[in-house]
Amino acid sequence: MKDHIWQRVVDVGNYILRSRATVRDTARVFGVSKSTVHKDVTERLPKVNAQLADQVKKVLEVNKAERHLRGGEATRQKFRHQPSA
Repeated sequence: MKDHIWQRVVDVGNYILRSRATVRDTARVFGVSKSTVHKDVTERLPKVNAQLADQVKKVLEVNKAERHLRGGEATRQKFRHQPSA
């Protein structure tokens, strides 16, 4: 693995752990795709730092369990701010 990729993988893992960020938010911050973030934390990070990978996996599992709540809130906000016809 190239040095810059290795460093990004560790940085992404630490960022998710610190901020409890979603894959989408993390991708936006690092300027990469959601697929890249997902591959970084599921395939590359365990090879680099297994302990960090386990911690990040737990954060992502919580995010996944809560995603329906975030989606519902986003929809509620969208329609709250639209003028009625």
